[in-house]
Parts: sequence; C-alpha cells; structure tokens
Amino acid sequence: MLSCKRIENLVVENVDIAVIGGGVVGLAVARELLLRLPRIRLAVLEKETDVGRHQSGHNSGVIHSGLYYKPGSLKARLCVEGADAMVAFCRKEGIPHEVCGKVVVATSPDEVTRLEDLRQRGEANGLQGLKHIGPAELREIEPHAAGLAALRVPSTGITDYANVCRKYAEHIRSRGGEVRTGSELRAVVQRNGECILDTSAGELSTHFAISCAGLFSDRVSRMAGHPPEIAIVPFRGEYYDLIPARQDLVKHLIYPVPDPRFPFLGVHFTRRITGTVDAGPNAVLALRREGYRARDFSWRDTWESLRFAGFWRMSLRMLGPGLGEQYRSWNKTAFVRALQRLLPEIREQDLVPGGSGVRAQALKRDGSLVDDFAFTFSGNWLHVYNVPSPAATASLAIARVLADQVQQQFGLSA
Repeated sequence: MLSCKRIENLVVENVDIAVIGGGVVGLAVARELLLRLPRIRLAVLEKETDVGRHQSGHNSGVIHSGLYYKPGSLKARLCVEGADAMVAFCRKEGIPHEVCGKVVVATSPDEVTRLEDLRQRGEANGLQGLKHIGPAELREIEPHAAGLAALRVPSTGITDYANVCRKYAEHIRSRGGEVRTGSELRAVVQRNGECILDTSAGELSTHFAISCAGLFSDRVSRMAGHPPEIAIVPFRGEYYDLIPARQDLVKHLIYPVPDPRFPFLGVHFTRRITGTVDAGPNAVLALRREGYRARDFSWRDTWESLRFAGFWRMSLRMLGPGLGEQYRSWNKTAFVRALQRLLPEIREQDLVPGGSGVRAQALKRDGSLVDDFAFTFSGNWLHVYNVPSPAATASLAIARVLADQVQQQFGLSA
C-alpha cells in the first residue's frame, strides 16, 4: 500500500521506488524488484492509458537470437540469455509464441563472405545450431526465397510483446505494486533528499527513481537535473503487409545480410504470431518522437534532433544508405525491388500499407550511435538511456542486471 507524507505543507503519496515508463523494460525491472524485495512500495508511471503502447507494442514481435551483436557486449549476452528466458516465460504464462527459426539470405558474392562472418559472430555469442546452407536447402525451408547461400538460425522466435507487457503489469499488481496509467511526468523537484514527481494524475514522492522512458529518456534526465551526453533521435520503421492471398509466400522469417555501414537490418519478411506477414521496414527520421505516420510532426521534437551536432555528423556519414531508405519510403516500386532480392515473386499488388514503429536511437555528440545498452546512475536516479532492439527479447535478462545494480547502488535488501 502507498503511504502519504507531508513535505513543506504539501501532502503527497510516498513510495520507495518509482519507475517512469510502462514499456517492456520498465515493467520488467519493476517486476524483478518486487520479486526480490516484496515489501517495497513501488509504482510504475505510464503516460498512456495502457502499458506497452509505443516501442514495446509497435515492434516486430521477434524473439531475437543474438546473432548480430558484438561478442562480449551487453546486447549479445543479454539477448541470448533473454531469448531463453522469454520463451520460458511465454510458455509458463500461456502467451502465444513460436520458436520458428529464420534464414539470413545472401544475394551477392560479398554478402556470402559476410554471411560467414555473421555465423562466426553468432557462435561466439553462444548460439547453437547455426548452419550455412545452399540454395537447394534454402528452398526446402522457404520455397519462394532466392539467394546464393543462407544462414539458418533455428533459435529465433515470435510472440506478441503487448501481451508480454500486460502480463508483466499483472505480476506487478499481484505483488503489491502499482501500475498507474494516465500519469505523464511533468516536472521533478528534489526536496529533503527525495524526488517529488509531478504527474498529470497528481504528485508522488519517491526515495529512488528509475527512468525507462524510451523515446523521452533524455528529456526525463534533463527534467531530473541530470543533462545527458547523448540525444534521442527517433527513427520510424515503416512496414507493408502481405495481402492474405499471398501470405503463403513466407513460412517463417526471411532476413537479408545486414549492411555494416548502417545500424538497421534492412527490409525483411516476418511472419507474426497471428499469421500475418510484415514486409519492411524502411528506416527514416521521424519528425515526432511518437510519429507513426509520415505526416506526424512536432516542432519541439524536430528542433531537438536538428540542433544536436551529432545528428548532422551521423547524417553525413550515412548519407548514401539514409537517402536510399528515404527514397523507398516515398516510392513503393523501389521498396518492392528491395524485397524482390529475397523474394522474387513479390509484386506491388501483393502489399498493402501496414503498421510502423519508432525507435529511440541514442546518439553521441560525435555522431556515433550508442551501439550497446546504456544506463547510468545519478544521485537517487537510474537513467536507462539506450535499450533499442533486442530490448523486448532481453527484457527479463536486462531486468536482472538492472535490479542487481539498483540494489547495490541504492543499498536495498530484502
């Protein structure tokens, strides 16, 4: 139960820990802390009317294997651990999921070479069962795909992370925590060694705060008096859907060999747990942090991206790939041509506009992308700055690491 206390003639509710952000990471961290510290008073603050409404509910639904990430990085370790944990969680909680595997398809000689590098990286990350296959075996797995060679990745899966978020929230409430939707953080005041969080649903006093604010993580950090060295630049991923009559072209997941010059994976095909098939995404600059449509625009969000020197340095380095992404966003024919490298039979009439997601990409002042998961402590705050994909896959493993750090840094014990 929450308590109340009087601070300088103002009565506010009081908790031990407040988690800002009801996405998959914030909820997973809150759940893990309540499992370890069942007597703490904890509240999750989410500005939307339900949990998982942004990055967590707009992603591809893939349970990533950990194939792509630099060996030894947090991303690599926590993705591999987290994928196993996510499959076990879905199985235990009755959340629909499938470990269907995927193929990464090389369509040019240089991609065949990079495919072998990818296999070695995956094995260094601990993946089992990776197999280099030729065109004949590729057609056995994906009859309509075409390529010079492919890498079979059997541990990749699919689920629905909106369902995962709701289950995390259910666990939090069942353990005495609160998940407060409709509670947008407006201001932070440090007072008598505690944080007063002014939200759209009232004020809350907390001993410790954990920011898992995703697209607004840098803004929350500044609000708390801890200006970050990075900026969040939003990128929109735009998808098409295969029409029902053509969904049988894709059996599982078909990916290209990623371009090492670009942080995104390139257009690919993903069969959803519902049976529908996504094609995409394009990755383009979003002019609003929650801009899921091309026409969505925010002066503030756009200005914050454009005034950050690191944005221009990044843009110059990635000018060619970036212009290609933007062109495919405007031109469906060009988008289809990119898809035809993997699936030659696909035609424009097979695709209808689908959903989109917005990725919170942390960017340094020198224009380099923050590649690994990133978080920092400042006073009685933990700021989680950079947890893009595979954060949903790795959320249970991320939560364990962050809970360890929180207990140590804040001196919390059961």
